[in-house]
Amino acid sequence: MHQSLVAAFAATLALSTSASAQEVTLRFQHFVSPASANPTYFMQPWADAIEEQSNGRIKVELYPVMQLGGAAPSQFDLIRDGAIDGGWVIPGYEPGRFPEAEALELPFMTPKSGEEASEAAWNYTQTYLMDDFADVHVIAAHMHGPGIIHKKGPGVVTLEDMQGLKLRGPSRPATNLLTAMGALPIGMPVPAFTEALSRGVVDGGVITWEMAPSLKLDELTDSHTDVAGEDALYNLYFIWAMNKGVYDALPADLQAVIDANSGLMASRWAGKAHDTGDAEGRAVMEDAGNEIAVLSQAETDRIKVLGETVRADWVTEMDGKGFDGAALVRAATDAMTAARGTATE
Repeated sequence: MHQSLVAAFAATLALSTSASAQEVTLRFQHFVSPASANPTYFMQPWADAIEEQSNGRIKVELYPVMQLGGAAPSQFDLIRDGAIDGGWVIPGYEPGRFPEAEALELPFMTPKSGEEASEAAWNYTQTYLMDDFADVHVIAAHMHGPGIIHKKGPGVVTLEDMQGLKLRGPSRPATNLLTAMGALPIGMPVPAFTEALSRGVVDGGVITWEMAPSLKLDELTDSHTDVAGEDALYNLYFIWAMNKGVYDALPADLQAVIDANSGLMASRWAGKAHDTGDAEGRAVMEDAGNEIAVLSQAETDRIKVLGETVRADWVTEMDGKGFDGAALVRAATDAMTAARGTATE
C-alpha cells in the first residue's frame, strides 16, 4: 500500500476508534445527604453500574444537597435547561405544574413497600405523565416508603392530638390531608426541615423513616407515629432524569447502557432503596429511645374517612381543570393493586 494511503487509513482508524471510545462525564444533582437511603442504595450503585457497563466511558458524578446550585423545587428546570446533566426531581415541589402526578400521592393510595409503589408509579407514568416530562429523558419514576408523623413531645394517639400542630408537609395532597386532620401544614422541601424544627417554626412533620437520621430527627423530635394497616398515610412521587439533549448526543452504545439501567427495573431499585433505609432509620430512632407508635385501626379508619374527602375534592378540582379526576384515581389505584405483593427480599 502506498505510504500516503497507509497514513490516511491509520488516521481514519484513529478517528473511528476515538469516536467509538467517546468518554462522557455526567453531573447528576440531588437535594439530600449522600448518607441517606436513595443516594446510598440507588444513586451511587446506579452510577457505578453505568461506569462499569460502559467500561469506564461514562462517569457519573453525584452532587448532594444542591451543590451545583439552585433550589430543590427547580430541579426539573435545571435538568431541562442543561444547567445539570441529570438529577432527582420531586414534581410535587411545584404545585399545579404536574397535576396528574398527584393521583399517586393521594392519601392511603400506596402500599407501605416503596418497591411495590414504585412499580406502580412507573407504569402509571408511562400512560399519564410522559407528555408532561417530554422536555427531559426519564430514567426512573418511583415512590418512597410510608410517610410517618414525627413530632416533638408525645406521639399521636388520637386524631385530636393533631389539632393545631404545625407540621412540615412535602406536597399538596399531603398538606391537604394534614389540614383535614386539624393540623397546620407548612409546605417545605426536605432540606429546610431540620432548620425549621431547630428554630421552632414547626412542631414536626411528615416524612419517611429513612430520612429521619440525616435530618437529625432522633435529636429534634421525640415521637414517630405510623398508621395501622398495609396502606401508607401518604407518599411522594419522584423521577430520576437527565437532560434530553445530553442523552440524545450519546453514541448509541452508551445510550444502551443508560437504557439497560432505566425503566421498571430502575424504578423498583430506587423504591427498594427507600425500604432498606426505612428499616435502618427506624432502628436509629428506636436506639435513641424515642417513642415509636402505631395508631389503632379505629383511629386510622377515622383518618381514612378524611382521606376520602381529600380524594373527592381532588377529583372535583381535576375535573374543573379539564382532566377526568375519577379516571386518574382509578388508574393509580389499579396500578398499585397490580404491584402489591411483588416486593423482593
